[in-house]
Amino acid sequence: MLESLKVSYFTVFENETFAFSPGLNVILGENSTGKSLLMKLAYSCAAVSHSVGKGDRKTKDELQRTLADKIKAVCMPDSLGRLITRRQGRSRCEVTIDFRQESADQIRFSFSSNSDKEVKLESTTPSKWLEAAPVFLPTKEILSVFPNFASTLRERHLSFDATYLDLADALGVATLKNLRKEERELRDSLESTMRGKVMYENNHFYLLPEAEGKGKIEMPLIAEGIRKIALLTFLVMNGGLRNKSLLFWDEPEVNLNPKLMRALAEALVDLTEKGVQIVLATHSLYLLRELTLARAAKNAKTPARFIALSLIDDVVKVTQGSSMEDVDPIASLDAELEQGDRYMELP
Repeated sequence: MLESLKVSYFTVFENETFAFSPGLNVILGENSTGKSLLMKLAYSCAAVSHSVGKGDRKTKDELQRTLADKIKAVCMPDSLGRLITRRQGRSRCEVTIDFRQESADQIRFSFSSNSDKEVKLESTTPSKWLEAAPVFLPTKEILSVFPNFASTLRERHLSFDATYLDLADALGVATLKNLRKEERELRDSLESTMRGKVMYENNHFYLLPEAEGKGKIEMPLIAEGIRKIALLTFLVMNGGLRNKSLLFWDEPEVNLNPKLMRALAEALVDLTEKGVQIVLATHSLYLLRELTLARAAKNAKTPARFIALSLIDDVVKVTQGSSMEDVDPIASLDAELEQGDRYMELP
C-alpha cells in the first residue's frame, strides 16, 4: 500500500511530500501541473517493488538499473535528467517512496540532471515489497485494439509509454475459476452497469448483452465509456484488482457521459471498500461530485485523500486534505462553477 511520496526537484515540484490514504486518492490539477508524471513516478516504483517481492530478487546495482529503466519507459523523457526541475547549473532529483509506515521499508534514490538512465539507490534494500501488482490505466483505452497489441509494442517503436504494455500484459491473464464473495459482488455490479458480460475469446474481447437472444458484440463497436467499465470488470475477474491491489487511473472521465460517470464513481468507491487503493488524476468537477455522492450513499468506511495542484505565476502550489473543503480550488473547477452561474442567469 502506498503511504507517501516525497520528491525534490522532480519536474514542477521543488520539494513536496504527498501523503496517501489506503482508500480513494484524488489528484486535482490543470494541465501542466505534473499530476500525470507524479502518478507515473509512483507507479514505476510500485511496479519494481512488486517485481522484486514476487521473487525477482536483485542486487543493489540491478535494482538501480531496474528503477531507472522503468521510470524512463513509463515517463518517456529523452534522458532521466530531463525529469529534473529546470534551473541553472546541475541539479539532483531525490525520491523517497514508502509502501509501509516503517522508515526501514522506504525506497530512496536520486539521479542528477546529466543522468541518462542511472539512479543511485540511497536506502538499504527494503524488507517488505508490494504483494499485488499495481495497475495503471492510461487515458487511451486498449480493449478495442487488444489483439496483438502487446506483441506489437514489444517488437516496434511506437509512441506508447510502458503503462500500455503493462496493462496489456495484465489483461492477457486468464480469469480465475473461483472468485471471492466480494469479487463476485463487484463483478455483478459492474456487469449490471454495462448490461452485459465481458468475454475473452481467441485474443479478442467482446460484450455479451444481458438481453435475451442478443449475440456477442466486438469491443470496437461498443461505446468507449462501456469499454472502460468492461476493462475494470475483466481485471476483477482475472485477479488484477482485488484486496491490497493498487490502481492508478489518469483522467478516467475522458469520453464518459454523465450517466456512465456516475456508474464509474460508484464502481471506484466499491473497489476501495473491497480493499483496492486507488490514485486517480482528474480536473472534472462532475466526477468529483459523483465520487463524493457515491461515498456518502454507500457510507464508505475507507478514508479519502485529495491533493490539489494549482498553477500560480508558473509555480505549482500543493494543498492536501481529507476532503474537498481542505484543499485550494483549481482554476478549471472554478471555471465550471462560474459557467453554471452564468447559465442560471440567462433570461
